[in-house]
Amino acid sequence: MVSLREAAKRLKRSDTPLLDARVLLSHVLGRDAAFVFRPLTPDEEARFDALLARREAGEPVAYIVGEKEFMGLPFRLNKATLIPRPDTETLVEYLIEAYKGQSPRALDLCCGSGCIGISLCRYLPGATVVLADVSPEALDAASENLSLHSLGGRAEVKRLDVFSDGFGEGYDIVVSNPPYIPSAEAAALDVARCEPILALDGGETGLDFYRAITPKAFDALKSGGRLVYETGYDQSGAVAAILTENGFTDIVIKKDYGGNCRMAAGLKP
Repeated sequence: MVSLREAAKRLKRSDTPLLDARVLLSHVLGRDAAFVFRPLTPDEEARFDALLARREAGEPVAYIVGEKEFMGLPFRLNKATLIPRPDTETLVEYLIEAYKGQSPRALDLCCGSGCIGISLCRYLPGATVVLADVSPEALDAASENLSLHSLGGRAEVKRLDVFSDGFGEGYDIVVSNPPYIPSAEAAALDVARCEPILALDGGETGLDFYRAITPKAFDALKSGGRLVYETGYDQSGAVAAILTENGFTDIVIKKDYGGNCRMAAGLKP
Protein backbone atom coordinates (compact mmCIF):
# COMPACT_ATOMS: atom_id res chain seq x y z
CA MET A 1 0.00 0.00 0.00
CA VAL A 2 1.23 3.48 -0.85
CA SER A 3 1.76 5.72 2.19
CA LEU A 4 0.70 9.35 2.37
CA ARG A 5 4.33 10.46 2.32
CA GLU A 6 5.06 8.30 -0.72
CA ALA A 7 1.97 9.76 -2.41
CA ALA A 8 3.11 13.28 -1.55
CA LYS A 9 6.48 12.65 -3.17
CA ARG A 10 4.67 12.13 -6.48
CA LEU A 11 3.14 15.62 -6.33
CA LYS A 12 6.25 17.61 -7.23
CA ARG A 13 4.21 20.36 -8.94
CA SER A 14 2.22 21.12 -5.79
CA ASP A 15 3.11 23.67 -3.13
CA THR A 16 1.25 21.54 -0.56
CA PRO A 17 1.90 17.92 -1.56
CA LEU A 18 1.13 16.24 1.76
CA LEU A 19 -2.09 18.20 2.21
CA ASP A 20 -3.16 17.41 -1.36
CA ALA A 21 -2.45 13.70 -0.85
CA ARG A 22 -4.44 13.70 2.40
CA VAL A 23 -7.43 15.47 0.76
CA LEU A 24 -7.43 13.04 -2.16
CA LEU A 25 -7.26 10.01 0.14
CA SER A 26 -10.05 11.46 2.29
CA HIS A 27 -12.11 11.79 -0.90
CA VAL A 28 -11.48 8.16 -1.85
CA LEU A 29 -12.45 6.92 1.63
CA GLY A 30 -15.33 9.35 2.11
CA ARG A 31 -13.95 10.29 5.51
CA ASP A 32 -12.71 13.49 7.14
CA ALA A 33 -9.03 14.33 6.71
CA ALA A 34 -8.52 13.82 10.47
CA PHE A 35 -9.52 10.16 10.09
CA VAL A 36 -6.75 7.67 10.98
CA PHE A 37 -6.41 5.97 7.62
CA ARG A 38 -6.85 2.22 7.54
CA PRO A 39 -5.23 -0.03 4.91
CA LEU A 40 -6.81 0.48 1.50
CA THR A 41 -8.70 -2.14 -0.40
CA PRO A 42 -7.37 -2.86 -3.93
CA ASP A 43 -10.23 -0.82 -5.42
CA GLU A 44 -9.55 2.14 -3.12
CA GLU A 45 -5.84 1.99 -3.86
CA ALA A 46 -6.56 2.04 -7.62
CA ARG A 47 -8.87 5.04 -7.24
CA PHE A 48 -6.31 6.86 -5.08
CA ASP A 49 -3.60 6.18 -7.65
CA ALA A 50 -5.83 7.59 -10.41
CA LEU A 51 -6.48 10.77 -8.41
CA LEU A 52 -2.78 11.19 -7.67
CA ALA A 53 -2.04 10.90 -11.38
CA ARG A 54 -4.48 13.74 -12.13
CA ARG A 55 -2.84 15.90 -9.47
CA GLU A 56 0.62 15.01 -10.79
CA ALA A 57 -0.53 16.32 -14.18
CA GLY A 58 -1.38 19.69 -12.61
CA GLU A 59 -5.14 19.43 -12.14
CA PRO A 60 -6.22 21.36 -9.01
CA VAL A 61 -7.41 19.28 -6.06
CA ALA A 62 -10.68 21.25 -5.96
CA TYR A 63 -11.63 20.04 -9.45
CA ILE A 64 -10.55 16.49 -8.71
CA VAL A 65 -12.77 16.22 -5.63
CA GLY A 66 -15.40 18.61 -7.07
CA GLU A 67 -15.61 20.85 -4.02
CA LYS A 68 -13.93 23.79 -2.29
CA GLU A 69 -14.51 25.58 1.00
CA PHE A 70 -15.35 29.31 0.98
CA MET A 71 -16.36 31.36 4.02
CA GLY A 72 -16.34 28.13 6.00
CA LEU A 73 -18.93 26.58 3.67
CA PRO A 74 -18.59 23.80 1.07
CA PHE A 75 -19.21 24.61 -2.59
CA ARG A 76 -19.53 22.13 -5.43
CA LEU A 77 -17.57 22.95 -8.57
CA ASN A 78 -17.39 21.97 -12.22
CA LYS A 79 -15.01 22.89 -15.02
CA ALA A 80 -17.05 26.03 -15.87
CA THR A 81 -16.52 27.59 -12.43
CA LEU A 82 -13.48 29.27 -10.97
CA ILE A 83 -12.13 27.74 -7.79
CA PRO A 84 -13.23 30.04 -4.91
CA ARG A 85 -10.30 31.78 -3.25
CA PRO A 86 -9.86 33.37 0.17
CA ASP A 87 -9.17 36.75 -1.51
CA THR A 88 -12.82 36.91 -2.54
CA GLU A 89 -13.97 36.56 1.07
CA THR A 90 -12.95 40.22 1.42
CA LEU A 91 -16.11 41.23 -0.49
CA VAL A 92 -18.42 39.00 1.50
CA GLU A 93 -17.04 40.10 4.86
CA TYR A 94 -17.47 43.76 3.86
CA LEU A 95 -21.10 43.21 2.84
CA ILE A 96 -21.96 41.15 5.93
CA GLU A 97 -20.70 43.99 8.12
CA ALA A 98 -22.45 46.67 6.04
CA TYR A 99 -25.84 44.90 6.07
CA LYS A 100 -25.79 43.22 9.50
CA GLY A 101 -29.35 42.92 10.80
CA GLN A 102 -30.84 43.96 7.44
CA SER A 103 -32.59 42.06 4.63
CA PRO A 104 -30.90 43.23 1.43
CA ARG A 105 -31.81 42.11 -2.06
CA ALA A 106 -28.62 41.24 -3.95
CA LEU A 107 -27.55 40.48 -7.51
CA ASP A 108 -24.40 38.36 -7.85
CA LEU A 109 -23.08 38.85 -11.39
CA CYS A 110 -20.64 36.41 -13.01
CA CYS A 111 -21.59 34.20 -10.09
CA GLY A 112 -19.79 30.98 -11.08
CA SER A 113 -20.36 28.51 -8.26
CA GLY A 114 -22.55 31.06 -6.47
CA CYS A 115 -20.16 31.25 -3.52
CA ILE A 116 -20.52 35.02 -3.00
CA GLY A 117 -24.30 35.25 -3.17
CA ILE A 118 -24.97 32.03 -1.28
CA SER A 119 -22.54 33.04 1.49
CA LEU A 120 -24.41 36.34 1.84
CA CYS A 121 -27.67 34.45 2.25
CA ARG A 122 -26.15 32.09 4.81
CA TYR A 123 -24.66 34.87 6.95
CA LEU A 124 -27.42 37.47 6.44
CA PRO A 125 -30.56 35.47 7.29
CA GLY A 126 -32.91 38.02 5.72
CA ALA A 127 -31.04 38.43 2.44
CA THR A 128 -32.31 37.32 -0.98
CA VAL A 129 -30.10 36.94 -4.02
CA VAL A 130 -30.20 36.41 -7.78
CA LEU A 131 -27.21 34.39 -9.02
CA ALA A 132 -26.47 35.37 -12.62
CA ASP A 133 -23.95 34.05 -15.13
CA VAL A 134 -23.68 33.70 -18.91
CA SER A 135 -22.48 30.09 -18.66
CA PRO A 136 -25.23 27.44 -18.38
CA GLU A 137 -22.68 25.03 -16.91
CA ALA A 138 -21.72 27.53 -14.20
CA LEU A 139 -25.41 28.00 -13.41
CA ASP A 140 -25.70 24.23 -13.04
CA ALA A 141 -23.07 24.40 -10.30
CA ALA A 142 -24.78 27.40 -8.68
CA SER A 143 -28.11 25.52 -8.71
CA GLU A 144 -26.47 22.49 -7.11
CA ASN A 145 -25.04 24.72 -4.39
CA LEU A 146 -28.43 26.30 -3.76
CA SER A 147 -29.78 22.81 -3.10
CA LEU A 148 -26.77 21.94 -0.95
CA HIS A 149 -27.30 24.96 1.30
CA SER A 150 -31.11 24.74 1.54
CA LEU A 151 -31.83 28.46 1.33
CA GLY A 152 -35.58 28.01 1.31
CA GLY A 153 -36.33 29.94 -1.86
CA ARG A 154 -34.26 32.98 -0.91
CA ALA A 155 -32.03 32.61 -3.98
CA GLU A 156 -32.52 31.90 -7.67
CA VAL A 157 -30.33 31.45 -10.72
CA LYS A 158 -30.62 33.42 -13.95
CA ARG A 159 -28.71 33.32 -17.23
CA LEU A 160 -27.51 36.86 -17.95
CA ASP A 161 -24.99 38.37 -20.36
CA VAL A 162 -23.65 41.56 -18.76
CA PHE A 163 -22.82 43.03 -22.17
CA SER A 164 -26.25 42.63 -23.77
CA ASP A 165 -28.86 42.10 -21.06
CA GLY A 166 -30.46 44.45 -18.56
CA PHE A 167 -30.13 43.74 -14.85
CA GLY A 168 -33.61 44.65 -13.62
CA GLU A 169 -34.04 47.05 -10.73
CA GLY A 170 -34.67 47.38 -7.01
CA TYR A 171 -31.45 45.86 -5.70
CA ASP A 172 -29.67 46.93 -2.53
CA ILE A 173 -26.46 45.19 -3.61
CA VAL A 174 -24.85 44.38 -6.91
CA VAL A 175 -21.70 42.34 -6.36
CA SER A 176 -19.36 40.82 -8.89
CA ASN A 177 -16.08 38.99 -9.21
CA PRO A 178 -15.87 39.47 -12.99
CA PRO A 179 -13.16 38.29 -15.38
CA TYR A 180 -10.44 40.91 -14.94
CA ILE A 181 -7.17 39.54 -16.29
CA PRO A 182 -5.95 41.22 -19.52
CA SER A 183 -6.39 38.86 -22.48
CA ALA A 184 -2.69 38.41 -23.25
CA GLU A 185 -1.93 37.57 -19.62
CA ALA A 186 -4.95 35.30 -19.18
CA ALA A 187 -3.93 33.11 -22.10
CA ALA A 188 -0.46 32.63 -20.63
CA LEU A 189 -1.54 31.86 -17.05
CA ASP A 190 -0.84 28.40 -15.69
CA VAL A 191 -4.33 28.31 -14.13
CA ALA A 192 -5.86 28.81 -17.57
CA ARG A 193 -4.92 25.21 -18.37
CA CYS A 194 -7.55 24.06 -15.88
CA GLU A 195 -9.82 26.97 -14.96
CA PRO A 196 -12.26 28.42 -17.52
CA ILE A 197 -10.78 31.18 -19.69
CA LEU A 198 -14.31 32.65 -19.93
CA ALA A 199 -14.09 33.46 -16.21
CA LEU A 200 -10.57 34.91 -16.43
CA ASP A 201 -10.31 37.02 -19.60
CA GLY A 202 -11.32 40.63 -18.95
CA GLY A 203 -10.46 42.01 -22.39
CA GLU A 204 -7.41 43.88 -23.63
CA THR A 205 -6.91 45.93 -20.45
CA GLY A 206 -8.81 43.65 -18.06
CA LEU A 207 -11.46 46.32 -17.50
CA ASP A 208 -14.12 45.38 -20.07
CA PHE A 209 -16.54 43.86 -17.54
CA TYR A 210 -16.26 46.80 -15.12
CA ARG A 211 -17.09 49.22 -17.91
CA ALA A 212 -20.06 47.13 -19.06
CA ILE A 213 -21.49 46.38 -15.61
CA THR A 214 -21.13 49.73 -13.83
CA PRO A 215 -23.71 51.89 -15.66
CA LYS A 216 -26.27 49.07 -15.71
CA ALA A 217 -25.67 48.38 -12.02
CA PHE A 218 -26.28 52.05 -11.23
CA ASP A 219 -29.73 51.75 -12.86
CA ALA A 220 -30.45 48.43 -11.12
CA LEU A 221 -29.66 49.70 -7.62
CA LYS A 222 -31.94 51.54 -5.23
CA SER A 223 -30.74 54.88 -3.91
CA GLY A 224 -28.23 54.05 -1.18
CA GLY A 225 -27.41 50.73 -2.82
CA ARG A 226 -23.86 49.46 -3.25
CA LEU A 227 -21.90 48.11 -6.19
CA VAL A 228 -19.04 45.93 -4.94
CA TYR A 229 -16.31 44.49 -7.16
CA GLU A 230 -13.38 42.18 -6.77
CA THR A 231 -10.42 43.67 -8.62
CA GLY A 232 -6.97 42.64 -9.69
CA TYR A 233 -4.19 43.64 -7.30
CA ASP A 234 -3.25 46.65 -9.50
CA GLN A 235 -6.72 47.63 -10.76
CA SER A 236 -8.50 49.20 -7.81
CA GLY A 237 -7.64 52.76 -8.82
CA ALA A 238 -8.89 52.25 -12.39
CA VAL A 239 -12.07 50.57 -11.17
CA ALA A 240 -12.67 53.34 -8.61
CA ALA A 241 -12.42 55.84 -11.47
CA ILE A 242 -15.02 53.89 -13.47
CA LEU A 243 -17.34 53.91 -10.46
CA THR A 244 -16.93 57.67 -10.01
CA GLU A 245 -17.45 58.37 -13.72
CA ASN A 246 -20.78 56.54 -13.54
CA GLY A 247 -22.16 58.48 -10.57
CA PHE A 248 -21.09 56.36 -7.60
CA THR A 249 -19.85 58.09 -4.47
CA ASP A 250 -18.26 57.10 -1.14
CA ILE A 251 -15.73 54.88 -2.90
CA VAL A 252 -14.22 52.18 -0.68
CA ILE A 253 -11.09 50.20 -1.52
CA LYS A 254 -10.14 47.26 0.69
CA LYS A 255 -7.11 44.99 0.83
CA ASP A 256 -7.18 41.21 1.10
CA TYR A 257 -5.29 39.27 3.76
CA GLY A 258 -2.23 39.23 1.51
CA GLY A 259 -2.10 43.03 1.56
CA ASN A 260 -3.23 43.48 -2.05
CA CYS A 261 -6.03 45.86 -3.03
CA ARG A 262 -8.82 43.40 -3.81
CA MET A 263 -12.12 45.26 -3.57
CA ALA A 264 -13.58 48.49 -4.94
CA ALA A 265 -17.08 49.58 -3.97
CA GLY A 266 -19.29 52.58 -4.48
CA LEU A 267 -22.62 53.93 -3.22
CA LYS A 268 -25.51 55.07 -5.41
CA PRO A 269 -26.59 58.45 -3.98
